[in-house]
Parts: sequence; structure tokens; C-alpha cells
Amino acid sequence: MAEPIRVLVTGAAGQIAYSLLFSIAKGDVFGKDQPIVLLLLDITPMLPVLDGVVMELQDCALPLLKEIIPTDKEEVAFKDLDAAILVGSMPRKEGMERKDLLKANVAIFKSQGAALEKYAKKTVKVLVVGNPANTNCLIAAKSAPSIPKENFSCLTRLDHNRARSQVAMRCGVPASQVKNVIIWGNHSSTQYPDVHHCLVNMSGSELACFDAVKDDAWLKGDFITTVQQRGAAVIKARKLSSAMSAAKAICDHMRDIWSGTPENEFISMGVYSSGNSYGVPEDLIYSFPVQIKGKTWKIVDGLPINDFSRSKMDATAAELIEERDTAVTFLGV
Repeated sequence: MAEPIRVLVTGAAGQIAYSLLFSIAKGDVFGKDQPIVLLLLDITPMLPVLDGVVMELQDCALPLLKEIIPTDKEEVAFKDLDAAILVGSMPRKEGMERKDLLKANVAIFKSQGAALEKYAKKTVKVLVVGNPANTNCLIAAKSAPSIPKENFSCLTRLDHNRARSQVAMRCGVPASQVKNVIIWGNHSSTQYPDVHHCLVNMSGSELACFDAVKDDAWLKGDFITTVQQRGAAVIKARKLSSAMSAAKAICDHMRDIWSGTPENEFISMGVYSSGNSYGVPEDLIYSFPVQIKGKTWKIVDGLPINDFSRSKMDATAAELIEERDTAVTFLGV
């Protein structure tokens, strides 16, 4: 049996974590023969709820789950981590200005970044899920200067999976037959779901997405807005935000970091923009198409970008610059 790895989930008493923890503990993410020590962090008032989650994990009788450590203390939660999944964040309350939301989250992710810096392994892989995920990720990375920037990423895999599924349903094929959709930019309604490089396997032959769908107006219109606004549509229907699908996307994202992406296939994740070949401004966490090998991601280079795509990629970058610049002013506070 391999040595156990230490995996942290924050916001561990929340609804995304409730859908996520079983999959991690069962071996769906880090491997079927990888034992796990699960560290569960939440705020003090949530500890009684967290105890219930711990009981349920114990009651699953999972062979890979070696230890469960529930806590409200960062020095306990972040110690010697191999992986950190930062789900907990300040949700937007009614009537709350975006600026106030950013300010509250800068405080959280500055503190968690500092805890990563102080207590975690320098090889730790950090996935930020809590919104605004891109900017929260940037703040955490800036607050942990001795951990490589490449070790930080934010979740846009849920958007990626949504886009993939929309194309698959439109073409009447399983989602596994659709590959290489791209989410560019921010995990917000300015994100750009791009299918210009997407391939659909239709009865054994791979077609370009536009040839498979045969409806350019839909692909350049309703498809994009459906993916951009899917989170809001789920909230409207369920009165709760996406949890099952978010947990599945987190599993996909971390599994790909741990095990790599399939040959000739790329996925979307928010990563450091510095040095990219697509003219995206430096010093942002921006969603790109990436391939992963040996736990290292690489932006897929050389994809042709048309004017339609360029304008949408620039619009989401502009929003991220504004978010970053606002957030950075709170960093010194």
C-alpha cells in the first residue's frame, strides 16, 4: 500500500463538500490504491454539522480512508498537505456589492494562502472553487510566494462539462463523444465557451463541432449564453447552487492533475496567464485549454483564434483585470 496523502477540503460542512467527500474517500480522484488522510476545515459554528459528516464518512467503511481530521484551525488543516481543495468562500448575499464580496474573500484567501505557505508541502496542488474563483486563486497564490504559481488552479471544469454536455445533447451522442471544448477566462457570466476546436464523434468519425451541430446561430448564440448562465438557472430551479455537478467537476479536475489528460485531448482550467501565447494579459488566473502530464499542466498553444473569439476572450480578461485590481487594493488592509 502506498503512503497516505493528505487532502484538505475547506467549506467541508457545506453542500458541495457533501457531494464531494465520498468520491475522494472512495478513490475516484487520487487512485484506487492511494490511501488518504482527509482534513476537513470549516468555520467554528459549522463544527457540529461537520461532526455529522465525519460520522457518515466513518459509516461508509471505506478501505482507503485512513484518517479524518475535522477542524476550525488553519494550522491543523494545512499541515503537510499534498492537495488542497478550497471550496469555502463568502457567498454573495442579497444586496451585496461585488466590491464587498471581493473584500470578504480577499481576507479568507489571503489567510489560507499564508497558511499554505507556512504549513503545507511546497509540492501541494491547490484547487480554488469558492467564488470569485479566479481572483480568490490569484490572492491565495500571491499570499504563498514560496509555492510555485503553477501549483495553483481554479475550477472552470464545471463550465467545460456543461459546454460538452450541451453539444452532446444537441448532437444526440454521449458526452464522452465530445472533446476539446474550451472555456476561456473568468468563471463568471463573461466566460467564453469556445467550440471552434471541439470534435464530435458521430458514428465512428470525428467531425468539427460546427459540422456536427449544423447550426452556427445556436453555437454562437444560445449555446454560449446557456453555458454562461447555467449556474443561475440551477439556483432558480433548485433554490440552491450547483453541488452535485460542481463536485463531479472538482473530481475530474483533480484526477486529471494527478493522472494526466488523455492523448490528443485538452481540458479547461484557470491557471496563471504569465507567458501565454494568446495575448491574455499577465498576472491573471485565466481559464485556458490545458494538457497535463506528470502532474504538470501546459497551455495548449497554436490554436487559431478568429475575431469572434478574440473579442470574447478580451471581454472576460477585462473583467478579471478589474477584479484583480480591486482585490489587490484590499491585500494590504
